[in-house]
Amino acid sequence: MDMRWSLEELYPSFDSESFQKDFEEVFEKIETIKEWSKNNLDSIESSVSKIENYLKMQIEFGNLYSRLYEYASLTMSVDAKNETALQVIEKLEAKITDLAEPLTKFKKWLNSLGNLDTLICCSDLLKEHTFYLKELILETNYLLSDEEEILLAKMKNTGSKAWEKLQELLSSTLLVDITINGESKQLPLPIVRNMAYEKDAELRKTAYEAELKAYDKIAEASAASLNGIKGEVITESKMRGYHSPLEMTLIHSRMDQETLDAMFSSIMESLPSFRKYLKKKAELLGHKNGIPFYDLFAPMGEVEMKFTYEEAKDFIVKNFSKFSPALGNFAKNAFEKRWIDAEPRDGKRGGAFCSNIHAIKESRILSNFTGTFNDVVTLAHELGHGYHGECLKNETYLNSDYPMPIAETASIFAETIIINAALKEASPEEAFAILESDLMSSTQVIVDIYSRFLFEDELFKRREHGSLSVNELKKMMLESQKEAYGEGLDENYLHPYMWVCKPHYYYADYNYYNFPYAFGLLFSKGLYALYLERGETFVKEFDDLLAATGKSNLVDVAKKMNIDLHSVEFWKNSLKLIEKDIDKFIHL
Repeated sequence: MDMRWSLEELYPSFDSESFQKDFEEVFEKIETIKEWSKNNLDSIESSVSKIENYLKMQIEFGNLYSRLYEYASLTMSVDAKNETALQVIEKLEAKITDLAEPLTKFKKWLNSLGNLDTLICCSDLLKEHTFYLKELILETNYLLSDEEEILLAKMKNTGSKAWEKLQELLSSTLLVDITINGESKQLPLPIVRNMAYEKDAELRKTAYEAELKAYDKIAEASAASLNGIKGEVITESKMRGYHSPLEMTLIHSRMDQETLDAMFSSIMESLPSFRKYLKKKAELLGHKNGIPFYDLFAPMGEVEMKFTYEEAKDFIVKNFSKFSPALGNFAKNAFEKRWIDAEPRDGKRGGAFCSNIHAIKESRILSNFTGTFNDVVTLAHELGHGYHGECLKNETYLNSDYPMPIAETASIFAETIIINAALKEASPEEAFAILESDLMSSTQVIVDIYSRFLFEDELFKRREHGSLSVNELKKMMLESQKEAYGEGLDENYLHPYMWVCKPHYYYADYNYYNFPYAFGLLFSKGLYALYLERGETFVKEFDDLLAATGKSNLVDVAKKMNIDLHSVEFWKNSLKLIEKDIDKFIHL
């Protein structure tokens, strides 16, 4: 079975007639939008038809631009040194900044109308985009002058976006010097990081030490990238009038501080339970002072669960189909139509992601599959993201964009289906291994994510006063890990370079890309508990919830399931489900 994706559904090649035609057309559309905004936003006459025209132009442009951009971006993700793809990305990113002026003008004009609710009632297209239009008006509170908006958009391409690309190039081309069974090798970083899941304890430790040493090669450049990006974010958030980058992130995430506080206060209360699990795992692995970082992902139990890619596909499709035929069919399609690139290779980026390509109503999934049960769970997770896109495919392009925290809902829900299915079929030894693997994953999403939040929060506070050195960043990361993991982690074996290996810190448009994972896990756990209660009636409600995520704030999305995100009880109940598993693990 082919483990490389097909991008032909987007374009046959960069040289193809269809790519060249669309590439020209996208530039023409930008000029059309600029011209239209110059000629139509000086008066409030025919407001309804003007808003309709603007929405139609944005939808057409969004579909075309994203199709081109995704093709280049996906090409680069499996071929880091592809110069053509990089040039296309840079040209598109440079050109889209021309839309800063018309977009700013439109927001200000829309806000000046003062009677949006009345206008919305006059048009089905406006009704369909009520949330989008009201969000544009909210954004006028943080707008700069037209000239400043244009300048900022253009400067980002040679600022934060250039730093982000540098960091991605450094990490995806970094080769790790490692000696295995007396043989010296140079291996890509993702392959060495995956050794953390190996059965061989000596190999896990060797890989960890080699990985940390390899980061020395790119640490200075990574620190420069991080300082450059976070410095820009601080400048922008101040200029726009946000209290902090965190407030800016929460507003962009359609989430409020009350939700974040309720979630984090529940998490902090639950940390002793996670530490209890870590200490027990450490003890079982023969460690006395908590678990060393290199054994966090050590597989437990005597059963080594290995899957071929074909077996992974069959297991996922079968169990997704038990939840709903729609989810099962979606996964089957993704495997059979080559929407997935699962083969690890040189020049391919590490980790996993899913791109939902609204323009062609398909997704593309990248993973680095090595045959572990964890890899199967990762595939299920990314297919969950893809299914989220599937539920939004009948929405317009403008109504298909959902915020970070809700982005992890379908993915973690899909993961839960696979883990619970595996537990049902497993022998007692396998059940123990799966349960531990799930707890390990939850610990990452709750405890490690909390450490990453603490690190980023501190990074923003200190970056205001100047750049941070490699040593300062390492020290901050160690302090954050100690605070989150406590006595669960062996203080002599932490991971001072976690800020280099996680790409999330380097996205200028997505700061604090950590708490959304905790939100996603706990919100999904709460939803899964409802599924067990409601059975089949839940499936349609779940699809409707996912379809609404592009046009509602998080509190309103949750209300569709009668969930109150401001309630500490909701978050505590979700965490109790994990705590129950911890007790079960300790008992086993």
